[in-house]
Amino acid sequence: MGVEFTLEDGIFLVKLARKAVEEYLTKGVEINPPPDTPEKLKVNRGVFVTINKLKFEGGFRSKNLRGCIGYPYPTHPLVEALIDAAISAATADPRFRPLKQSELREVVFEVSVLTEPELLRVPSPTMYPQMIRIGLDGLIVKKGWFSGLLLPQVAVEWGWDAEEFLSNCCIKAGLPPDAWLDSDVQIYRFQAEIFEEIEPYGEIIKKELYWR
Repeated sequence: MGVEFTLEDGIFLVKLARKAVEEYLTKGVEINPPPDTPEKLKVNRGVFVTINKLKFEGGFRSKNLRGCIGYPYPTHPLVEALIDAAISAATADPRFRPLKQSELREVVFEVSVLTEPELLRVPSPTMYPQMIRIGLDGLIVKKGWFSGLLLPQVAVEWGWDAEEFLSNCCIKAGLPPDAWLDSDVQIYRFQAEIFEEIEPYGEIIKKELYWR
């Protein structure tokens, strides 16, 4: 995957995600894309916004997921999808209670800009693990009405191999962990450029994942 977005683009997106949530929590309004939005950020792209809460314990810092929602497919202009995903990650992730305004100084924002998902075609489902590059590919598993998505960084953070990644994506979809071996299950892969805050309101970097 070639580099499409610069660090400057990423800084713009992460700051906008935070601002969208701040404005929604403090004023109850959904902001419009800023007038100075670069043209490249107006193209249709999939995007996810992840909110993590920082925790300090025993001299160590950890991050706990606080919300993550996005658009898997390029159905909306990136900047518009980002604003909606950020607000939804803060207020509408069914796994968590809505974010409070008082938590804004305790959380960091992460933005993942996605490539269009690619359907994997293999002679046998047993070959799927060979098609997946940990740290580079994210996954979507589909079977009928069931669907689950995991971003590329998830496999790295949990130390999964390709089979474990597939199994956990099946579980995310509400399917048995070995459902990826079923002939009627569809597996998609995608890549992402990831930008994240190091500290709340702090430095923003491009997140580099190791992959194999």
